[in-house]
Amino acid sequence: MSHTPSEAAREVLAVVPLIMFAIRSDMRGGRAHGLSVPQFRALGFVHRRAGSSLSEVAGHIGLTLPAMSRLIDGLVEQQLMRRRNQSADRRRVTLTLTAKGARLLESALKKTQAALAERLAALSQTDVAAVVSALRKMQPLFARNEKKAE
Repeated sequence: MSHTPSEAAREVLAVVPLIMFAIRSDMRGGRAHGLSVPQFRALGFVHRRAGSSLSEVAGHIGLTLPAMSRLIDGLVEQQLMRRRNQSADRRRVTLTLTAKGARLLESALKKTQAALAERLAALSQTDVAAVVSALRKMQPLFARNEKKAE
């Protein structure tokens, strides 16, 4: 049975929000340190892009700069993230994870991955293979969009 890209797009729009809701729920349920989902998203973004600016993280998370600054302040206070001024442009602040932040993120991701694996265990091996194959094919298509935002 053949499907069009438009049908595939409709399915992505229907299913991805459900998946994201499950991920957010799993992450909230596994919060050992009381971090919010936006805080975890900020940790994840900075982990993938060490040296990001406050505005880059705010754009990714969808927060205003003042709200993002407060969120980052909380992560810095908890010693999960470092904030550094650039010597060339003192207005530019770069962000990096601390070792503690990296460990906390890794722990949250492992717990969330385990919860997702439990959900996916309801599928047949053939269906799991199809999901993995489809996601691997889609990843480069959407990674291009993320690289453009840099």
